[in-house]
Amino acid sequence: MLQIYSAGTKRATEIDLATGTLPAGAVWIDLVEPTREEEAFVERTLGVGVPTRDEMVEIEPSSRQYRDGEAIVVIASVVSGVDDSPITTPVSFVLMPTCLVTIRYARPKVFEVFGAHLERDANLCTGARMTLIHLLEAIVDRMADVLEQVGTEVDNISAQTFRRGASRTQRMTTAALSVLMVRIGHAHDLVAKSRISGVSLARLLSFLGAEFDAGTREHLDSLAKDVSSLTDHASYLSGNITFLLDAALGLINIEQNGVLKIFTVAATVLMPPTLIAGVYGMNFKILPELQWQYGYVYALVLMLASAALPYLWFRAKGWM
Repeated sequence: MLQIYSAGTKRATEIDLATGTLPAGAVWIDLVEPTREEEAFVERTLGVGVPTRDEMVEIEPSSRQYRDGEAIVVIASVVSGVDDSPITTPVSFVLMPTCLVTIRYARPKVFEVFGAHLERDANLCTGARMTLIHLLEAIVDRMADVLEQVGTEVDNISAQTFRRGASRTQRMTTAALSVLMVRIGHAHDLVAKSRISGVSLARLLSFLGAEFDAGTREHLDSLAKDVSSLTDHASYLSGNITFLLDAALGLINIEQNGVLKIFTVAATVLMPPTLIAGVYGMNFKILPELQWQYGYVYALVLMLASAALPYLWFRAKGWM
């Protein structure tokens, strides 16, 4: 899909590729999962090469930040699918003197948010460089929102793990522990993806800072500081999540030990009554209590007492 934003307009416009021309005043050309025909149209119209999908996933800095004639080409990793299955998707920014071209093969929410901002304030898309800066600001803001969301989730997980009510004997079910592990895994995935995005943005801003003039460099320096702070915050959250993961695994181990303890105590308590029942269940004609009137009651009381004594002993020792 090919979307074009012109200076002073609040909505994207679409064109017929057969016409072979861009609208007057085109500032931002957004290629979303472009076809080969759309890529060829942009390359032919602007006279610049568009990074292919394979080129966008390369990780070496020389393939992610470079000059192509008058164009500045930079590639950043942006987090997408935050609420479902988070991924990092590469987004290419091709900055020309008069327009900005973005190429992406996913639909990060930040682009929808930025498009909504353009509908409210058309001044965000007045020039190629300022459009790029405003778009990068939106990406950094989205990264901050994601980390805030993860921070809240980590606090909720911590409260559920360590503050489960006044009763110390309150236990978490296996299903609850499974859900807890899934939540911890999702939070860790988001933080890891955010850190990858932050590192790529820091490299991108450093490269652009050397290419831009002093006036716009101040905006880039401010963004670079924000990215650095967010990356440090992501590292802090990663440490908390690692601690919660260890705690959750410890809880699972405790619950498993508790189950084994119950079976062990039950087996120990039932061993003496079983022995007594086995003795009086032997098929011998001569047993001392066989003809006794109270022999049956005596055997039952003896079995109950032999079961109660080990149980009381375990309680006295604090093993239960």
